[in-house]
Amino acid sequence: MMDDDMETGTLGAYQDRPRTFPNMRTKPYTPLIFRILLGINVRVLFLLLLLALVAIFYVGASTSPIIVFVISVCILSFLLALYLTKWVLAKDEGPPEMVQISDAIRDGAEGFFRTQYGSISKMAMLLAVVILCIYLFRSTTPQQEASGLGRTTSAYITVAAFLLGALCSGIAGYVGMWVSVRANVRVSSAARRSAREALQVATRAGGLSAIIVVGMAVIGIAVLYATFYVWLGVDSPGSMKVTDLPLLLVGYGFGASFVALFAQLGGGIYTKAADVGADLVGKVEQGIPEDDPRNPAVIADLVGDNVGDCAARGADLFESIAAEIISAMILGGTMAQRCKIADPSGFILFPLVVHSFDLVVSSAGIFSIRGTRETGVIVPVEDPMTILQKGYSFTIVLAVVAFGLSTRWLLYTEQAPSAWFNFALCGLVGIITAYIFVWIAKYYTDYKHEPVRILALSSSTGHGTNIIAGVSLGLESTALPVLVISVSIISAFWLGHTSGLVDETGTPTGGLFGTAVATMGMLSTAAYILTMDMFGPIADNAGGIVEMSQQPESVREITDVLDAVGNTTKATTKGFAIGSAALASFLLFSAYMDEVSSFSQEPFKQVDIAIPEVFVGGLLGSMLIYVFSAWACSAVGRTAQEVVNEVRRQFIERPGIMDYKEKPDYGRCVAIVASASLREMIKPGALAIISPIVVGFLFRVLGYYTGHPLLGAKVVAALLMFATVSGILMALFLNTAGGAWDNAKKYIETGALGGKGSEAHKAAVTGDTVGDPFKDTAGPSLHVLIKMLATITLVMAPIFL
Repeated sequence: MMDDDMETGTLGAYQDRPRTFPNMRTKPYTPLIFRILLGINVRVLFLLLLLALVAIFYVGASTSPIIVFVISVCILSFLLALYLTKWVLAKDEGPPEMVQISDAIRDGAEGFFRTQYGSISKMAMLLAVVILCIYLFRSTTPQQEASGLGRTTSAYITVAAFLLGALCSGIAGYVGMWVSVRANVRVSSAARRSAREALQVATRAGGLSAIIVVGMAVIGIAVLYATFYVWLGVDSPGSMKVTDLPLLLVGYGFGASFVALFAQLGGGIYTKAADVGADLVGKVEQGIPEDDPRNPAVIADLVGDNVGDCAARGADLFESIAAEIISAMILGGTMAQRCKIADPSGFILFPLVVHSFDLVVSSAGIFSIRGTRETGVIVPVEDPMTILQKGYSFTIVLAVVAFGLSTRWLLYTEQAPSAWFNFALCGLVGIITAYIFVWIAKYYTDYKHEPVRILALSSSTGHGTNIIAGVSLGLESTALPVLVISVSIISAFWLGHTSGLVDETGTPTGGLFGTAVATMGMLSTAAYILTMDMFGPIADNAGGIVEMSQQPESVREITDVLDAVGNTTKATTKGFAIGSAALASFLLFSAYMDEVSSFSQEPFKQVDIAIPEVFVGGLLGSMLIYVFSAWACSAVGRTAQEVVNEVRRQFIERPGIMDYKEKPDYGRCVAIVASASLREMIKPGALAIISPIVVGFLFRVLGYYTGHPLLGAKVVAALLMFATVSGILMALFLNTAGGAWDNAKKYIETGALGGKGSEAHKAAVTGDTVGDPFKDTAGPSLHVLIKMLATITLVMAPIFL
């Protein structure tokens, strides 16, 4: 909470320049786990960490040398992240007014994070109890019975994996927020000296967060896999086979998805409600610039960038990588079992190695972006987007080489000596797909290209034409990504299908694994992609700090350019996330069908939508996407209305705000959006979790009385398929339209079509406010929802049978 004088607005003279802000922080917030660690004696803590490291390496060595390699790379990456932390924090924070604004943002972000994740943790504990009850009373598969893995052990393993996944996802979100609230002011300060230095600080700050998030996802799954391997005595006589072990990790992916969904919903509602409220009253009604200190909602808007774009996106990408790794490990184990491969560990652990190399190549890409030694350079010499794109291209080249080496190392088998090359080509398909996705999103959202300029031009004829043009642009933008996904899925499937790997009957079995390898290829540069994503909100916050502290116009010009580039990078990474979500969901869907077949002891290889009940399941899946999107957007709308009314009230009751004679009550707007976003995130989140469970159970009961024992599983499969297809298209539309509206406004603010304050600018602001809940609330939440539906059906499969 803010200090009492902040709440009442009695903060003294406000017209003096440079304007300074009171210390609005109470006390720094540190999560409980970190407070416990910080309270331990340094020598004792070092000893404990050393023992933990020895234990991890011992368990890894007892499992496979591949696990040791993966853990080693992750630990080296964490050391690199420590170096980046020291480098970023060594940068100066600028003048006192910048520091005070940054402290206010940090306090708001940490306070909301504490409350939001407290609510999420309570819901996670409740869901863990539900999962435990389901698994304690479910049937077991023949494989589990043969290995001696009973219901109780299976239940506690799944619940433990779920809670660990939820915890790690929460930590990933905290890391993203912790970095952003400390880097924003340092980027602002760097912009006073050089555009290139500001770019480098923002990029390395984003890279620090990305390396930790990806490293945590990889090492978490590796340690969990190794622990289960040693504890359960895998591959010893009478115990579980190593090819069945990945199924025990599904709970980890579900826990990560669960936290990511609520983090994205709550953070998205917060950031966009504050943004819409600030823009509608500040820009449109009062005619003041963006991030003007006279706007009562400006602090809430800047806080939202951190909790919505950084914390939520960190949890989101953590979940994406976890889901993709686990699904690929399941398919790799299944294929190795069918092909009777002597040592299946390479096929199972291949995803972990790919993401270990991801950490290496992405780190090289991050360090390829350097600052300049020049001082006093206040005009960007080179387009920041071009610099970031060069770094991405460099990362892509390294990823291709690393992927080829990984396939030759782990996927070579005497049964099919050339199979590794086919799978290397599958990875190349995925890498190319990722690159094309980034390019498509950039084309539709960067104001250097025609679509956004046409959208900006439509603003010159009014608000209505701007909305029409933005909607049509978003709808059109779905075509190219869908075509690219379609080609990549079919290409990867047939490359895997023709790899030469066959089962006992001579039937090719590598198709689905080929698609899995393509998904790994697409995510093989995930750390660099997250770096570009984190760059956006850090640059946005930096621009807000510069505006509020009344820095020279030349500094604001630099941060405006970085902010516009950040909008494009956020849009491109969201497009990338949707593509990877589509491929990962396809893999998880295949794993779900395999699990249903194992439990039911009946073949379950296709879903017939000509069956009325199955078709209804598909309709319900599509409906779920639209209702979820509607509730997410309406949550932003309702909260924004409260912010608008509050900002209008303050301008009326405190007329001196516009003349800098009175201080706005920033704390009131922060309190409104914080409480409303926590309240509003529950309904759409509950819809996503409950819907597949209720539908599957009801149709299971119907199937029991009509003599169709697999009806519940089939209906849920149709729900998952239709929801995935509808969700991909809807997310593409929402993300691209929102990003295009935002950059159309940025384009006009560069001076085009009358510049700031013109009628075209007012129309563009309207379009931007319409697009805000599209691109930062409903759109990002949808691709998390798609993957969570896939993991929840996999975890809850027993209740559908």
